[in-house]
Order: sequence, then structure tokens, then C-alpha cells
Amino acid sequence: MNAIAMVPNNTAFRFRRNTSGTLLVVCGALAREVVYIIEHNKLDNIDVQCLSAQLHHRPALIPDALESVIKENKNKYKEIFVVYGDCGTAGGIDTVLEKYGVERIDGPHCFSFFHGNDTFMSNEGDTTSFFLTDFFCRHFDKFMWQQYGLDKGQGMVDFLFGNYKKLVFVAQTQDAELKEKAIEISKKLGLTFEYRYKGYGDLGEYVKSL
Repeated sequence: MNAIAMVPNNTAFRFRRNTSGTLLVVCGALAREVVYIIEHNKLDNIDVQCLSAQLHHRPALIPDALESVIKENKNKYKEIFVVYGDCGTAGGIDTVLEKYGVERIDGPHCFSFFHGNDTFMSNEGDTTSFFLTDFFCRHFDKFMWQQYGLDKGQGMVDFLFGNYKKLVFVAQTQDAELKEKAIEISKKLGLTFEYRYKGYGDLGEYVKSL
């Protein structure tokens, strides 16, 4: 697995919406990374439509949201692919995709395919780890801290994170400010900290293969 560093793209290629070729239906928490991979590899046959990252808070709604997008676009594109793991839907996403003959990236969630699914699934030492990606680190304050009332007191922090022992920052980019923020988050949650720079893992290979 090769990590792809986030570097300025000095070429003339920029991602533009189109309605030919391939549509990727993407979790909003992965939009930045997917567009970068498209631009970095000059994949001009791929279009992107994102669902709100807020659906992470209500995963039961993800399958219906995906079905709506697929139905709306199935006659506009030659192929549709989905960039979601199972994401807590207990097979709900796969049930919808099977109905329409649509494929998705392998893996239970983005933490896994950023690691590389084989690596993640074989690491038994992570059963008590809480994971952050670049997105979840960058938006932790609003997406987690305020959303779940963690700013109301230590009791809620203990309730939600009491069974975790370690925060693992699975980084897509070598960003010193994000790393420092992840360290501060680990302190707020009372967890030890581990940094893993993984780049784009299986996500990069998946998008390039389409």
C-alpha cells in the first residue's frame, strides 16, 4: 500500500462536474480526499456527488439516501460506484446496492480502508481504540464534541469514551496542525495517543481503478 502525500497540484487539471462516464456517490466525510485523488491522477471520466457527513449520526438513513441518488442518476451515467463502508448500517447499504447492481469500496468503514482493509482487520490491538481521520479531526469540535454534548461536563465524556484506551489518528496528510489538534483531543478524552500516517490507503487504489 502506497501512501499518497497531499501536495499542491501544479498541473492545469482540476475536477469539474460532468454527466458522462462514472459517478461516485461519496460520504461527505471523504469528499476532500476523493476530489484530491481525482485531480492528482487526472481522472476526467469521474463525477462526484456527496451525501451529508451528518448522516454518520443517523446511519439508518444512509441506505435510503443512497437509493434516492442512484435512482436519480442511473440513466445519466454509464456506471455508478459508492464510496461508503457499511458504516453501521448492518448490511443496509449492501442491500440497496445489490438491488441496483452497484458496487462499493470494500471495508466496514473509512478507518479500515484508509489503513488498508487487510491491515486493519488483522490488528487485534485496536479493539479499544477510538479513530480519527483528517476530516473527523478537523471537524471534531462541532461534529463530535458539541453534537454529543461532551462540552456539558466530564460525565458525558466518561459515558461515551470510558471503554476506550487509545486515540489513533489515521492521517491522510502530513499536517502538523491537525496532528497537534488530535493530541489535544486525546487529552480531552483522557486517552493515550497514537499517530499513523496512512495517506489514502485502499481508497486511493479504488478510485484510480475505476
